[in-house]
Amino acid sequence: MVDEDFAWRLAQELVRIDSSDPGAYEGEIGRYIKALVEAQLGRLSHPVLHAVQVEELEVLPGRRNLMVTVPGLSDEPRLVYICHMDTVTLGDGWDADITPLGAVVRDGKLYGRGACDMKGGLACAIAALVHTLERVAAEGELPRRGFSLICSVDEEDFMRGSETAIDAGWVGSREWVLDTEPTDGQIQVAHKGRTWFEIEMAGVTAHASQPWKGADAVAAMAEVVCSLRRAFVALPAHDELGSSTITFGQIEGGYRPYVVPDRAKVWVDMRLTPPTDTAAATRMVEQAIAVAEAAVPGCHGSYTVTGDRPAIERDPNSPLLAALKRAADDVTDADTTVGFFTGYTDTAVIAGKTGNRNCMSYGPGSLALAHKPNEYVPHADIVRCQQVLIALADNVLWDASGQVGA
Repeated sequence: MVDEDFAWRLAQELVRIDSSDPGAYEGEIGRYIKALVEAQLGRLSHPVLHAVQVEELEVLPGRRNLMVTVPGLSDEPRLVYICHMDTVTLGDGWDADITPLGAVVRDGKLYGRGACDMKGGLACAIAALVHTLERVAAEGELPRRGFSLICSVDEEDFMRGSETAIDAGWVGSREWVLDTEPTDGQIQVAHKGRTWFEIEMAGVTAHASQPWKGADAVAAMAEVVCSLRRAFVALPAHDELGSSTITFGQIEGGYRPYVVPDRAKVWVDMRLTPPTDTAAATRMVEQAIAVAEAAVPGCHGSYTVTGDRPAIERDPNSPLLAALKRAADDVTDADTTVGFFTGYTDTAVIAGKTGNRNCMSYGPGSLALAHKPNEYVPHADIVRCQQVLIALADNVLWDASGQVGA
């Protein structure tokens, strides 16, 4: 069976592979994982493992999802671990002796791009797969419940990997689905919604010494921004997910300081909690544009919704939640906290698109370190997560108690 540091060693190897998005993308790391799985199947060389399926699915040119499935003997929902292979760009600002692809280990921490988001979690999920293959070979029969590992692409951009997996029938409304994003030791079962807008304002150009002959699109856009900020302050908070938030991540407009700008554009990121949804957000944007047009005559606004992901609320009756908490509590000998994920994940996409009520996150590391220079994951977190994912797989795939709520 896999030893305690299997995932720790594997995480170092994965960090050394550039899978940045945009950048090198997932080709090399996908080939590495596929070769590792095929090598394990060859090493074990048991006839029952001939039933294991290794599939690839092209999502974008040269970018493929990978799925490894151990079939089950029953038609109970499969247990699915879904992990993205891509990272954000390598970025600048790293310490001189900690390079993004160096996989430096210092004071029990593995440093590198993707160490916590989410190559550490990916390594833990692969460890659970290898453990499952070894157990199948040792027992000479398939488990009662099926198990799949899905390695997805494009999670750090538009999440087209998980969407394509849904469209292809790899995962849907029945499966028990877990991603291994960094969760600070928690089980995270809910997500704020994620709605994106691009708002544009058209004005009239003029010389800055005669601004009354023009219509200042930047000034109008400032009215839009202020109106939306005020609207968000007044929104109701959700009991668990908290308050909705708004970020104006990028803005552009104008030509020169001495010219009245006739155009402005802002990209808006909204993280919405019930009861606020995209329809309500759209009404707020329309109202903000109307306020701006009245405040700066001659300007006209428009908008496009470029992302629409619904909020995912906790299902207290989820059988996967019960099984995962049991595994985590047993491994840690503590009462594992159940919380929510502030970002949006592949499992949130699956829950939002299919209505699946058994989608959640549990993985090593801290989200506060993701996407930053000197990103790291602690050794203790990797060991804990590997043990929990293996325990969950053992309990759910073979243990009769895993049938509860199926």
